[in-house]
Amino acid sequence: MSDSHLHLYPHRRGSPLPPPPPEQYALEHIERYVVKAATLGVTELAFTEHLYRCVESADVLGPIWERAGDPEVRANTEFDLLADRTMSLERYVEVITRAKEAGLPVLLGLEVDFFPDTIQAALELIDPYPFDILLGSIHWIDGWWFDRAHSIDEWDRRGHRRVYERFFELKTELAASGTVDVITHSDRVKYLGHRLPQEPIDLYEELIAAAVKSEVAMEINTGGLRHPVQEIYPSPTLLRMAHDAGVDITFASDGHNPDQAGWGLDLARVAAREAGYTQRARFVARRRSLVPFDPPPAGSCD
Repeated sequence: MSDSHLHLYPHRRGSPLPPPPPEQYALEHIERYVVKAATLGVTELAFTEHLYRCVESADVLGPIWERAGDPEVRANTEFDLLADRTMSLERYVEVITRAKEAGLPVLLGLEVDFFPDTIQAALELIDPYPFDILLGSIHWIDGWWFDRAHSIDEWDRRGHRRVYERFFELKTELAASGTVDVITHSDRVKYLGHRLPQEPIDLYEELIAAAVKSEVAMEINTGGLRHPVQEIYPSPTLLRMAHDAGVDITFASDGHNPDQAGWGLDLARVAAREAGYTQRARFVARRRSLVPFDPPPAGSCD
């Protein structure tokens, strides 16, 4: 069993903080994730830190907040993003590589924030590094951080259906780009609990069609159970559609501290089985293999 989406540190919100001191990139920190995951039967971990959190990404991604038209939205995005951009890509790669060399069951990954006009520059930045897996994500809609508490008024101003449409437009473009291995939290737009009266099947269909054409996988991400929406990403409907179309899956806790390693993956297996899946994708050196996964333990649906 594998957890294919983990981060080294919680997100930093509020006042900006300095980068973590060197000792926080120690092997002991990685080992804590491995030990915790092992208690849950998870024997392989892919660390997939956010590219935008790395100081080296600043020039490549540019001032993301300037994409927003509203001054308050721009200010909120700028403040939160700069507070979170405290990591070093070089040191991150170094510590995961050292962990692999020490025999820990870890893989080196990255969560790449997708912007149509900067994705190629981002790929050029990370090309020298020996990544095993690349995740692709959408955290901003045109400079607006749509899943933050301060974004609620903007939801109402834009209209919920229009927010969903723009989110899935970007997600579909990401899937079609063929630039990453896995689509992360594919319906994260529901993060704050904003739901449409009916699920947007038409938007799902466009995303699935793009994923099939580019052969990108989709993760089952249990982080949504810790978020206000309290639901796995993707929804059961979207996951069934992915299965029926032949889209591969990975399992992901989206953990941001050692205690979250492997978190909820039994529930992810339940969701996968209910959608019809019997195997998952595994990526090493960005090459995919398909691995059968055991049925969820009895009582996991209770």
